[in-house]
Amino acid sequence: MIEEFQIDKQLVRLAFEKSATGYDEAAVLQREIGDRLLERLEYIKFTPARILDVGAGTGYCTQALARHYTKAQVYALDLAHNMLRKAQRSVSLWQRLNKRFAYIAGDAEQLPFANASIDMIISNLAIQWCNDIDQVFAEFRRILAPGGMVLFTTFGPDTLKELRASWAAADEVTHVNQFYDMHDIGDALLRHRFAEPVMDTEYLTMTYRDAMTLMKDLKQLGAHNVTRGRSRHLTSRTQLRKMLQAYEQFRHDGLLPASYEVVYGHAWSVEEKTGVTKSAVTIPLTQITGQP
Repeated sequence: MIEEFQIDKQLVRLAFEKSATGYDEAAVLQREIGDRLLERLEYIKFTPARILDVGAGTGYCTQALARHYTKAQVYALDLAHNMLRKAQRSVSLWQRLNKRFAYIAGDAEQLPFANASIDMIISNLAIQWCNDIDQVFAEFRRILAPGGMVLFTTFGPDTLKELRASWAAADEVTHVNQFYDMHDIGDALLRHRFAEPVMDTEYLTMTYRDAMTLMKDLKQLGAHNVTRGRSRHLTSRTQLRKMLQAYEQFRHDGLLPASYEVVYGHAWSVEEKTGVTKSAVTIPLTQITGQP
């Protein structure tokens, strides 16, 4: 990744620590994408005993996974302690007594789990906060048991393209995070010997009356600019005015769009056999009817 677009992990953690309290109020899109990700489990015949939710946030997907797999042990991992604390508060007394949940502060690029200790990894909109996609998948591959599955979402490069273009008209520093291309993610899965990787994308659009509301939502989500190439100075009124004026070119039917390219990925961890070469086939996930 280009240096100016490198993610400052310390800033990511601090941003989500601060946003934990109001996160759920603004996370409409995140929940919608999470629901679409989890719906795909209906087409996959697989019963994991140990599930890891990477980038669990306030626990929305964690709770859904526990409902779907009623006998599984579910681990919720997140960079931000405050997110995990909020997730823990949503757990009922009965769930606590059953000890089905564990909450762990950690980084997707350095997972605190033993080799082959997890059966399923789910990650909703967390990979985009990592600098090294190869390191992420190396860790996923390491901790997945043979026959294990990874299912994830992340954002593609067309995400917030209107905001990116509008800031480019105002100055020359980075204001919007860079996102991995779907094909690069698929290639990384293959490099780390995942079997039968499946990748697809869809485009979702949020609309706003003004660009300031969009930026307020991003800040409330903890999803503001955390690149190393960001300006170290306060944005001037002139820069902000130029950006807002540039964004107006996208107004349609009285509203401003904010585009999101959502990337879905799904692959399997298989036990490797010496002398056997496996080929990968990419097909739409909607055509999957069961476990490979």
